Amino acid sequence: MRRIIPLLIGITFSLNAQQVFQKKALLMGVDFEFTVVANTKETAAFYIEEAIKETVRIENLISSWKSESQTSDINNNAGIRPVKVTRELLQLIKRSKRISELTNGFFDISYASLDKLWYFDKPMPKLPDVVDIERSIDKINYKNILINEEESTVFLKEKEMKIGFGSIGKGYVAEKVGNYLRKMGVKAGLINAGGDLTTWGKHPLRNKWRVQIADPNGKLVNAGIFDLYNSSVVTSGNYAKFIEFDNKRYSHIINPKTGWPAKGVKSVTVFCKNTELADALATAVFIMGQKKGLMLINELKGIECLLIDENNKLYRSTNLKLN
Repeated sequence: MRRIIPLLIGITFSLNAQQVFQKKALLMGVDFEFTVVANTKETAAFYIEEAIKETVRIENLISSWKSESQTSDINNNAGIRPVKVTRELLQLIKRSKRISELTNGFFDISYASLDKLWYFDKPMPKLPDVVDIERSIDKINYKNILINEEESTVFLKEKEMKIGFGSIGKGYVAEKVGNYLRKMGVKAGLINAGGDLTTWGKHPLRNKWRVQIADPNGKLVNAGIFDLYNSSVVTSGNYAKFIEFDNKRYSHIINPKTGWPAKGVKSVTVFCKNTELADALATAVFIMGQKKGLMLINELKGIECLLIDENNKLYRSTNLKLN
């Protein structure tokens, strides 16, 4: 059940009487913040409620944790039969496979076969068994996600395969809901989907939307202040969700090639025009590590990255400028 904080706040004014309104809600298991620029509180409340409804709709479509979702239907029929899905879900899976190719499989939505071994929202009594991990990673291969666009079906080739959108879902929602509000006539706004941010239009006072990056140890540090305009930023880190055994921290970001939590990096922030892509790339770079990850980012046009390694050393992609 979603918990909506019943608070709509107007926080700034401009000379043309436009105001910035915010509302927070607990959705998809994380904190969302919806920010819109509007002339009245009533107009803003309408737009934000529509954004919340759209978020819930998408969650019901893509969540692998909801038994009635199309994603769960795909997983339940792995190795059995193709499943007819909406064009929206099919295209999300298709784009996910393309990002898998781009990242050489370091991003892979079929990682979800590991979900039964690792969990970070409740205590784990012990680390997963090595044999169980090896058995699960045998099921991870985005190339075995078969798409039939004419029939609008998705088929997982191997039994016990499973897909999940934990590394792209929030970015997809932020991008989709932002576009939805634009079409409704919202001239400017910001959506923060649990750390996946998308912005559009001009802030009434500053024109651009200002964000500051939090350090991996949970405190704000001047790692960078950035002005965004019609752009997105996503951070993946080991500081929000993790478990500890024998004083060793295990991140919730799992390497699909090994089945174990990624090591060597504390935080990755990716900047680009598309929140969905930024979300997926932030995960991939976190897993790939500083050298391979930044090498990939530097090859991509219009995408930049800020990385903090396990020794708190900060790295930037070639064209990233800090304010």
